Amino acid sequence: MAHYAFMDNENNVVVQVITGVDENETQTDENGNTVGGSTEAWEQFYQNQIWNSGRYCKRTSYNAATTGYRGKYAALGDIWNGTEFVSPPTIEPIDEP
Repeated sequence: MAHYAFMDNENNVVVQVITGVDENETQTDENGNTVGGSTEAWEQFYQNQIWNSGRYCKRTSYNAATTGYRGKYAALGDIWNGTEFVSPPTIEPIDEP
């Protein structure tokens, strides 16, 4: 079972994570075309879906912490930096006198 993260197109912030098809699987769409077979093919497939609203799609993995795959498993609010998912910077509260 694979997971895919969707980022907004302005700031690359993760806005949704879904369970999808494993990258090595293929399926036939309603037009008889074969889809899938690679990470890139499934990312493109999900990115092109009408329900996606034009958001950017990248595969993410629960095993990222041990394999290093794209940094970490993507969570809502994380940032895609072009290579990996990273947590947003923490902003420390300012103590008022």
